[in-house]
Amino acid sequence: MAGTYYIKTFGCQMNEHDSQRMSAILEEEGYTAASQPGEADLVLLNTCSVRHNPENKVYSLLGALRPVKRNRPSMIIGVAGCVAQQEGEHILEREKSVDLVFGPDNFFRLPEMIADVKAGKRVCETKWMPRDKKVQNFIPDEWVERGHADGVKAYVAITKGCNNLCSFCIVPHTRGREVSREKDNIVREVRSLLIAGAKEIWLLGQNVNSYRPAPDCGFLELLDELSTLEGLARIRFTSPHPKDWNNALTDLMADRKNICNQLHLPFQAGSDRILKAMRRNHTLEDYLEKVRYLQSRIPTMELSTDLIVGYPTETEEDFERTLYALETVRFGQVFSFKYSPRPGTAAADLQDDVPREVKEERLARVIALQHRINEEQLEAYRGTLQEALIDGAHPRLRHTMNGRTEGYRPISVHAPHLEVGDLVQLRVTGHQGHWLLGECLEP
Repeated sequence: MAGTYYIKTFGCQMNEHDSQRMSAILEEEGYTAASQPGEADLVLLNTCSVRHNPENKVYSLLGALRPVKRNRPSMIIGVAGCVAQQEGEHILEREKSVDLVFGPDNFFRLPEMIADVKAGKRVCETKWMPRDKKVQNFIPDEWVERGHADGVKAYVAITKGCNNLCSFCIVPHTRGREVSREKDNIVREVRSLLIAGAKEIWLLGQNVNSYRPAPDCGFLELLDELSTLEGLARIRFTSPHPKDWNNALTDLMADRKNICNQLHLPFQAGSDRILKAMRRNHTLEDYLEKVRYLQSRIPTMELSTDLIVGYPTETEEDFERTLYALETVRFGQVFSFKYSPRPGTAAADLQDDVPREVKEERLARVIALQHRINEEQLEAYRGTLQEALIDGAHPRLRHTMNGRTEGYRPISVHAPHLEVGDLVQLRVTGHQGHWLLGECLEP
């Protein structure tokens, strides 16, 4: 037996997917999962550096692991992901308890790196895989048909890296330039996941709708083919970029029942001046025009977004345009952040001239407005019929199951006869917090 492992994941679905892959690799090597980091022989922190705060959480957790490592010197501590790619050797210099640092391109080499650590080395692997071609099956062939299904849900990475170079974004520096997998390679993985019991597939990429492995194959063609696979109850994807979104994609979503009526479409700021400074390559009106078509074709569409307040030089007038966008679109969920400079980005060279208290006040106004909108939307669900995919038991209430609507709203239903994987029709009876409450239409 190799020992036990614990993986702590920070950040987005892409990191969750990478952590699941690493878990599968470790279990192939004979490791078993531990429930707590202090109980594990191997602890991996899979990190995110899109914002500064997740970095702080990583170093805080490393600090908490120091005394554990002192008491158990054989414990291996590793830092993976975007912070590892960004900081590299600096992590080993700063945190003497860390044995292993590796970037997103290297996690399939995990057994080899662990062996080096056990041989007495401190390892730092942040080399990129070759990016000389825009098409790259970056999942090794022997792992394509061994994807991980998390209950009824499974992630499939279709692109890696990003070419957009938004001025505030560190992703091209920590994930590299964009590459796309061959369509057949992706279809093979999805088929294997459906055979393994997955009901819902999430396609992942820093910019999924720029996927293009061949001149005659883009994201539209991939989504079209996948949506026809037998046994695929639901398909979702994240995150598309507004500049690459088009009405043909909207039409496909409207025409295919198993492509969920849910879309995460980051707009980042409402001011065209700020959008230009951010290098977003779209205007607010471009964005709203595409959203209007979406909502006309799919009235039940649930939209979510990302936005930043306090980007350098943002004025009150600029910020008011962001509030206008929120009121106009009426997102179901908003991931809002105070601007923080990220090393290596174009914006890092700008003066961070919006005072912290102004950023905090603007963020509070975004949160308050979105709270009101969301409460109104939740109340509007009362009495509606929703199809829910049951994904687990309620952690506290007996005979109660949890699921997700097509729009990705969480919903609870008192129904002891339901099982994970059931796709059921529910009537919404109310809501508690952000959760919808429902009742089964059939006993």
